[in-house]
Formats: sequence, structure tokens, C-alpha cells
Amino acid sequence: MFLVCILKRLRELEWIPILFVRLSVGVPFFESGRGKLFFKLEELGQYFAQLGIPFPHLNAFMSAAIEFFGGICIILGLATRLVSIPLAFIMLVAILTAQIEKVKTLGDFLYLPEVLLLLIFVWLVFSGPGKVSVDHFFARKLGVAEPRG
Repeated sequence: MFLVCILKRLRELEWIPILFVRLSVGVPFFESGRGKLFFKLEELGQYFAQLGIPFPHLNAFMSAAIEFFGGICIILGLATRLVSIPLAFIMLVAILTAQIEKVKTLGDFLYLPEVLLLLIFVWLVFSGPGKVSVDHFFARKLGVAEPRG
């Protein structure tokens, strides 16, 4: 019975780690996207060209914009599941184009920050943003919030 009470309480408090994860990935993506979008877009386009990414300047703009606006959405918990998909895709492309050459072992691969970020975004697609989010607020107002606890 004690274990059941602990598990129930942890379930009720799951919004806390979800919020911390959202903030810990949202803020850096917002900052990174802001820097790329408003200050280093040309440089990013040239880097994408060196990596052989097609339409490098267009893709530089798109990835910077997704990081910037996606970071804001992740922080707020707004369209979290939806915006996590392109952010996960950006991490997958980063792994395959810029990081994979560094990988010699499975351990090297698993230590890539992009792998962890990819997994976090996939997790957010499935878990959603938690109770402290714009998504949850609107879901409650519309009467479609998931009952938990």
C-alpha cells in the first residue's frame, strides 16, 4: 500500500521534471536559434554548404527559425508535441551530417548531446508538456485534458 501511495504521488508530481526538461532544452534552443537567425545566418548557410546539405541557405534559415520559435514553444509548453517533431529532425540531421564522423563506438554515439536531445524531443512528442503548460491550459478549457493522478 505504501508503494502504491508513493507511485501515485510521483505520478501527480510528474509535471515538475517535465517542466525542468522543457526549460533545460527550450532555453538553449531559443538562444541558439536567436543567435543563428539574427546574427549568424550567413555563416550557418556557409557551414551547411560545407556539410553538403542541399539548399544550404534556405535550410539554415529554416533550422534557425525552428530552433528560435521551437525553443519559445517548448519553454511555454505551446504545441509541444507538434514542435518537438521538427526539433527532433534537426537533431537527427545534425547527427548524420556533422557528428557521425566523430563516432567510433556505440559509447561515442551515446555521448553525443544531439542523441540525448533527439530522445528528449521524441519523449516530448509522446509525453506532452505536462500540467504547467499552455497546451494543458487550453486542453482543460476545451475539456480534453488527460485525467491523471
